[in-house]
Amino acid sequence: MQRRVVLLVLDSVGVGAMPDADRYGDEGSNTLGNVARVVGGLNMPVLERLGLGNIIPVEGLTPANPPKACYGRMAEASPGKDTITGHWEMAGIILDQPFKTYPHGFPERVIEQFSKLIDRGVLGNEVASGTEIIDRLGAEHMETAKPIVYTSADSVFQIAAHEEIISLDELYDMCQKARELLSGRDKVGRVIARPFVGKPGEFKRTPNRRDFSLEPPTDTILDLLVAADWAVIGIGKIKDIYAGRGVTTSHKTRDNAHGLEMLKDVVVAGQGDLIFVNLVDFDSAYGHRNNPEGYARALEAADQGIGRVLEAMSKNDVIIITADHGCDPTHPGSDHTREYVPLLVWHPCMRKASDLGTRRTFADVAATLADIFAVDYQGPGTSFAGYLGEVE
Repeated sequence: MQRRVVLLVLDSVGVGAMPDADRYGDEGSNTLGNVARVVGGLNMPVLERLGLGNIIPVEGLTPANPPKACYGRMAEASPGKDTITGHWEMAGIILDQPFKTYPHGFPERVIEQFSKLIDRGVLGNEVASGTEIIDRLGAEHMETAKPIVYTSADSVFQIAAHEEIISLDELYDMCQKARELLSGRDKVGRVIARPFVGKPGEFKRTPNRRDFSLEPPTDTILDLLVAADWAVIGIGKIKDIYAGRGVTTSHKTRDNAHGLEMLKDVVVAGQGDLIFVNLVDFDSAYGHRNNPEGYARALEAADQGIGRVLEAMSKNDVIIITADHGCDPTHPGSDHTREYVPLLVWHPCMRKASDLGTRRTFADVAATLADIFAVDYQGPGTSFAGYLGEVE
């Protein structure tokens, strides 16, 4: 019987600074380790049993002896530390150059062209926190109907708008126009719709976020799987990350809890061949907001949800748990951090858990999926499928 694979990305849950972290100003970053230290220890019995505490020391977690899962960590071969770079690499694309960022806002020519395309001016055009800038400019936006444009340390062009002032359809249309504009010398990795609701002083972002990503420059393992008639289910922002490619069914999520509940339901229903999930709250709600306490509680809640998913898995299911970058909430600033990411691989009939060591690239995930699903993959990476044992 063919295996089914769950690929679960704990967005931003890094496990320590990479050797080149100093180039990014990220020396000493360690999202998981520092969060655990600041809160006085984590309570994550499910991932503890799998071997999370065997990857690095984590206050509150005892190294499992023996761990139930194969465990290790992965280094990012691509330059950068953003969502697109990390997800593309685990799907088999290693970038030569990082995506362009705009630490001083976007050039005036870009803003002028965008304003002409949407037939109105904009507010902002600066590097900012998404929650802070809507608190600061939201009232003016409601008065003028000008969208709020901002960026971050990532390669993103973000457009915030109140859903009662600019409809979702209109906001998504603005983003599509920005996506077409931001190519060539001004290209960005993602244009992101950031709708919000509420009144001044009580603004709140909604789950109707949508990412408009660059298309991957070559086929990813997802493209190859779909071409071979395997069913790929995306949960969370997966479809957006790959510009709609390589995903046969997509489910949006409200938050981590909703994503894990949806994952459990899909597993129980026996759907999909690859189920690719992103849990974004760690990053968006806590990492970027420098909230280690909230990050810790989110980790502990996710641990319980993952436990329910593991209980629902059949004997031929495999789960790969990893991350796409770091976002250490204890580190100076509020940006992503250049870190190793965890790697846990488990299935219900695993007889021996192996130390997978430090993998040289996230693309080892793509190579492993290619082995499991027997597709012709010529991309980078070294498969760890051999550690899983035979399908029963």
